[in-house]
Amino acid sequence: MTYDFCVIGGGIVGLATAMRLLEAKPGASLLLVEKEDSFAKHQTDHNSGVIHAGVYYTPGSFKAKLCARGAQATKDFCEQHNIEYEVCGKLLVASSTAKLVLMDKIAERARQNGLTIDRLDAQELHRRESNIIGAGALFVESTGIVDYKAVASTMFKMIARAGGEVVCGHNVISIKECGNHVTVTSDSTSWKTKKLVVCAGLQSDRLAVMAGLKVDFQIIPFRGEYYRLPPSRNESIKHLIYPVPDPNLPFLGIHLTRMIDGSIKVGPNAVLSLSREGYRKLSFNARDILEYSLYPGFWRFIRKHFVSGVQEIKNTLFKAGYLEQCKKYYPSLELQDLQPCKAGIRAQAVMRSGDCIEDFLFMQTPRMLHVCNAPSPAATAAIPIGEMIADKLLKSL
Repeated sequence: MTYDFCVIGGGIVGLATAMRLLEAKPGASLLLVEKEDSFAKHQTDHNSGVIHAGVYYTPGSFKAKLCARGAQATKDFCEQHNIEYEVCGKLLVASSTAKLVLMDKIAERARQNGLTIDRLDAQELHRRESNIIGAGALFVESTGIVDYKAVASTMFKMIARAGGEVVCGHNVISIKECGNHVTVTSDSTSWKTKKLVVCAGLQSDRLAVMAGLKVDFQIIPFRGEYYRLPPSRNESIKHLIYPVPDPNLPFLGIHLTRMIDGSIKVGPNAVLSLSREGYRKLSFNARDILEYSLYPGFWRFIRKHFVSGVQEIKNTLFKAGYLEQCKKYYPSLELQDLQPCKAGIRAQAVMRSGDCIEDFLFMQTPRMLHVCNAPSPAATAAIPIGEMIADKLLKSL
């Protein structure tokens, strides 16, 4: 049998793509291949659960356009399928007067992206959030929270109802594009498909190379450590609390996130991981380390971010350093408030120059489309990403 479509990767982007393909072409045969024993095991299930508004992204970029559409699409999807979500808003806090200039630049970018932003002085910030201090803040009203694993679970059920076939526990070891089909081989079987979509997240560069694509980047894994505040702190903030980020770094800084279950998560930081899928602090994968150690872009990236990298290592080794970052805007937090919570891994594409690929990256051949870089806000943008991919594939039929 030759399938009409095959999607590799059962994270939220792969699920959204499969769902949209079956919606756009009812009755099509579709196979979704996932290497884990169930779907949404990696980045989808190890994030902050934020429905991002699209504040930071370069106007006109994939991230800016797809995040804006995705924020509303995610809320609509939750409404249609009775998935709990909340629009609680986000405060971007300037911890010092020096950060106010950066804050104003972010406000201008947010306005360019079509967002409504309120600028708060220190007094108004403290009035809205009595436990938070800062020289000022931006309030983004449209930011929300959701459990993306619940969203992914609903997508999975919709794919099955629409006739899609899902196989888990199959690690893909070969992808070969031929004249009229693509052959996908796992460690136990193989399939043929007319069109292939690869949404492999942390393994995206490896599968692109496996498929014969020439790539000028490598996925470098960054471990994001979270802590959970004790239940006594659950009512201590009303909104999400983010620091004004350093524009020279690819990460947003340690923040406070209200979760849909009522708890509060702190984090993540961003420390180089010793394993692409190593969620435990001491996880180690020799292949992963060897690959990025031999990659020139990795060392160029390290040189560019050496000081901040050392600080991240310090904070992961000593919880007091992590707490110090939090106390800049939440001064009453104590060391015992930082309770254990599962970590995440960010798949960051880094070019040979040592620069991060900031935007979503897609590569297409006559019969394949690879999602090569889809870090945050990919969960928020998953539905329009799936729609865009489906449109591209259907136009090329």
